[in-house]
Amino acid sequence: MKRISLYTFSLISFLGIAQNNDPVIMKVGGKPITKSEFETLYNKNNNKTIDKKSVEEYAQMFAEYKMKVFEAEANGLDTTPQFLNEFNNYKKQLAAPYLNDKNTSEKIVEEAYERLKTEVKAAHILIRCKEDDLPKDTLEAWTRANLIRNALLGKLPTQKEIAEYDKLLRNSTYIESDFKKKDSAVYKAKLNSVKNLAKYIKEAGNDKFLSIAPKTSDDPSVIDNNGMLGYFSAFDMVYPFENAAYNTKPGDIAPLARTKYGYHIVKVYDKRPSKGEIQVAHIMVKFPKDATPDDKEKAHKKIVEIYQKIKNKQTDFEEAVKQYSDDEQSKPRKGLLPPFKSGRYPESFENAAFALQNDGDISEPVETPYGWHIIKRIGLKVLPPFDAMKNELKNKIQKDQRGYAGKSALIDKIKKECNFTENLKNRDQILKFLDSTYLNATWKADKVKPIENLELIKLCNKTFTIKDFAQYLESQMIVRSPTELKGLMHNLYAKWRDKVVIDFEESRLPQKYPEYKQLLNEYRDGILLFDITDREVWSKAVKDTAGLRRFYEQNKNKYMWKERADITIYKCKDEKIAAEVRKMLSKNKTEKEINETIIKKNPLSIMSYSTSVFKGENPLVDKYWKQGIISENNKGNDAERPVEVIVVNQIIPEKPKTLLEARGQVTADYQNYLETEWKNYLKKKYPVEINKEVLKSIQ
Repeated sequence: MKRISLYTFSLISFLGIAQNNDPVIMKVGGKPITKSEFETLYNKNNNKTIDKKSVEEYAQMFAEYKMKVFEAEANGLDTTPQFLNEFNNYKKQLAAPYLNDKNTSEKIVEEAYERLKTEVKAAHILIRCKEDDLPKDTLEAWTRANLIRNALLGKLPTQKEIAEYDKLLRNSTYIESDFKKKDSAVYKAKLNSVKNLAKYIKEAGNDKFLSIAPKTSDDPSVIDNNGMLGYFSAFDMVYPFENAAYNTKPGDIAPLARTKYGYHIVKVYDKRPSKGEIQVAHIMVKFPKDATPDDKEKAHKKIVEIYQKIKNKQTDFEEAVKQYSDDEQSKPRKGLLPPFKSGRYPESFENAAFALQNDGDISEPVETPYGWHIIKRIGLKVLPPFDAMKNELKNKIQKDQRGYAGKSALIDKIKKECNFTENLKNRDQILKFLDSTYLNATWKADKVKPIENLELIKLCNKTFTIKDFAQYLESQMIVRSPTELKGLMHNLYAKWRDKVVIDFEESRLPQKYPEYKQLLNEYRDGILLFDITDREVWSKAVKDTAGLRRFYEQNKNKYMWKERADITIYKCKDEKIAAEVRKMLSKNKTEKEINETIIKKNPLSIMSYSTSVFKGENPLVDKYWKQGIISENNKGNDAERPVEVIVVNQIIPEKPKTLLEARGQVTADYQNYLETEWKNYLKKKYPVEINKEVLKSIQ
């Protein structure tokens, strides 16, 4: 809370740029503060606070604030790893919105919303290829995907094309080491998926795509779904795949889509308006995956009987779930399933669920590959208006691959604006100094020293050299499998090149965007203010045990216990028990003896406890306020309340609390004392000179 309250004051702009018409309003420790700096603070804080402060009061607060920040800087707190880590993390977060092309980002948000209105039904064939694969491996994967797609479009591969693909395959990273065995299963499978395309197409049924997918796709789920993905919407698939599907007409095959998984051949089957997100509960009667017709008939007979019982009100849905459902996961939740959109469950299940018109409606029995189901609609959410979803979509896009579209557009924009140039010949000279030690993660950037000053990139008259790239290469080292260093270096160069452009733009943000500079400095000063105050006041008060005790001894009369009564209260079941307690007390029996004697005869008839009370806390004790047994019963008119017998054990006179008893209050007062002493020290170290004429001009 202290940090938050400090930021409330400190996170104010002190960033007005001194101009000829921007007079100095004050000096703090000899350092000039302009009118614009103070005026921004005053106006911003007065807009936020109910209890407005006068200009003069703010001047004092501002001066104290600047003293503390200057003191933090004088003590090097702005150079500590802790400060730099926190500040740089915030800086990255603050810069993120500025490092995207705004127009592109807005279009991406609008595009996502429009796509959420539509569901696409598609199938795919996947040709695996990693994002960081070498060019030769990427080319092999692309060639295979392209030959398969062409075959689906009616252009079967020629013998020449198959031979050319064979060469690419033999040269690929994944095959060359394995191919030496002369009987590579991977090699044969990949080559056959191209050689046999004519055969696959000829043998295919009505749907060629779904027929050849199991024979050509690298997606393991193809065994179960033949490549069919069902209906999906925006954010359900990786962005390049989504683009391919939404930009293709039903019945057509999209151009190859490259994702982090590889190349996709995508066929679109249908598009329909979004059905929204539904939540249902279900009763399930299973049958095995290899069920016989007899197995299915038995399951069907059972589900029909359950349905008739619900329909005839012989049982309700929830009770039927409990008695009959075979879905052990949803059974404890009364059959409830998580909310879902199209594409999550088998099509027959989803069609039946979305066909239910009202909450509480129950479907007739529905068959899926897993068994028979009765479905109950719980609730349906339709797409909210754009304005209501805009912020949610922005957050999703930041975590989604489409979020890079805005950054990519900005990179292109900056390159054009800054006359970007690159020297790829110089880049490739680094290969002379790149060896197998890079794959072992032991390579050093200083190996390129003979050529380290060669120019690679020029951006707005700023030059980046081989030395800069080599340092990046070293930072990206991990132990890698044997691979082609040229392709690896080219991939890393492309990433570094984008990083150079973005980092360059980030360095210009304070000059281009005053509001960014303002917020950045606000947070910087806020961290310093917190850290220096914590060191000089808060943590010091807690850690300085000797100083705390000394402060307590000097001020112990401030921490007093008022006169109080030490009492024991016996809560008795009735007056008869209370009389017995008073009798035993008159014979000087102890609390333990009284409890044991009465509980033995009448369990649960008595309970006792001791406590201390001040005057005004217990009217009956106040009335007597002396040691002894109070003769009156403390019950009043409440017949249900136990009868209380009160014994005043002693009256404890007023006395100071021990340090342990008063530690919280003493620590708070000690912090106030330390802060006062610290402020006095700061005022001497950083004298304040205020130009009253300029101060009067503040509105």
